[in-house]
Amino acid sequence: MHRFYRGDMPQQPLAQVPVDAQWDWQEKGACRSADPTLFFHPQNERGSARRSRDLAAKAVCASCPVRIECADYAVRAREPYGVWGGLTEEEREAIYARIDLAEYPRRRGEGARMAAPEIDAAIRPLASVSA
Repeated sequence: MHRFYRGDMPQQPLAQVPVDAQWDWQEKGACRSADPTLFFHPQNERGSARRSRDLAAKAVCASCPVRIECADYAVRAREPYGVWGGLTEEEREAIYARIDLAEYPRRRGEGARMAAPEIDAAIRPLASVSA
């Protein structure tokens, strides 16, 4: 992904909010009772600190009753930042790169269907750590 800079301030592409977006699932998210800083990295966070924070966010997502809806929204909206539905920014970037723009999922549920392997794999390492 190319990021353009104006001065020293990064300019992010705006997320493309799907036309049929619904927000009621957010009220049921496990993240509502978690520290919001788990889901969005501070500027210049790298290496083990970032991996640890991402794993902590994924642990919250792993038990979330609306994880699939959250991941579906993030994929369809092309959310550029944060952990959504257990998917990190890098994991979503890989999904965005894999899906042809002509076939990009726009309707509710299509993002979850097209990214199902990545969504399932996003929290799989957590199961082996806790076992």
